Parts: sequence; structure tokens; C-alpha cells
Amino acid sequence: MTDELSLWGLFLSAFVSSTLFPGGSEVVLGVLAAERHLDAWLLLAIASLGNTLGALTTWLLGYFLARRYPLEKQLSEKRRLALARVRRWGSPVLLMSWLPVVGDPLCFAAGFLRLPFLASLAFIALGKTVRYAVILLVFA
Repeated sequence: MTDELSLWGLFLSAFVSSTLFPGGSEVVLGVLAAERHLDAWLLLAIASLGNTLGALTTWLLGYFLARRYPLEKQLSEKRRLALARVRRWGSPVLLMSWLPVVGDPLCFAAGFLRLPFLASLAFIALGKTVRYAVILLVFA
């Protein structure tokens, strides 16, 4: 039961960390990996799934906001330039969605710009999984 609660805690922490709210899923993953009670592959899968789903939630927020309120013309020059960069780089920029501060806005911008969903999903998942794999290598 404790292991199951730990996995749910990791999932929720990873999910929340990947939305526009702050979180510390790396610490949760590191602690669980250091305890060595759970398989590292399972921890990687749970953390990556939660973090990817959280990022997709942010992507969807951007997508639906753009459909409902086309605000691009009302944005500041700085934000318009940021959107132009995301538009130019396309879905591969989402490999950087794991980065603090800029990762969540990248996912939001990708949804706002209606970048292809499956490509966005693939690049988000890859970037986040690699980040968690590195954390596991350090702590396991």
C-alpha cells in the first residue's frame, strides 16, 4: 500500500509540476529512487507519464484559449516574438518543455499556435523522459 501511495504521489507531483503551477517532482523521484524500494523503470514511467500529461493539459489550455479568444494581436511585442520563435521552430522546441520557467509557456504557446498534437506529444514525452532518466541515473 505504501508503494502504491508513493507512486500516486510521484504521478501527482509530476503532473502538477508540468502545469503552470510550481512543483518538485524531481525531489520526489530522487527520494523514491534513493530508497530503492521500487523499480527504476516503473518510477521513470510514472514520472514521465504524469509530467507529459500535465504538459498536454497546458498545451490544451493554449489550444482552447486561442480558439475562443484569438489574443495574438493584443499581446506585447515580447510575447509576440516568443510566439514567432515557437512557430518557426515548431514541435521540436518542445524537447525543452522540461526546462524550468520556460517549459510550461512553451507547451502553452504550442497549443496556442495549434502545433500538431501527435508531434507535440512525442517531443514533450521524449524531453521529459530523458530528464527523468538523468535524475534516476544520479540517484539510483
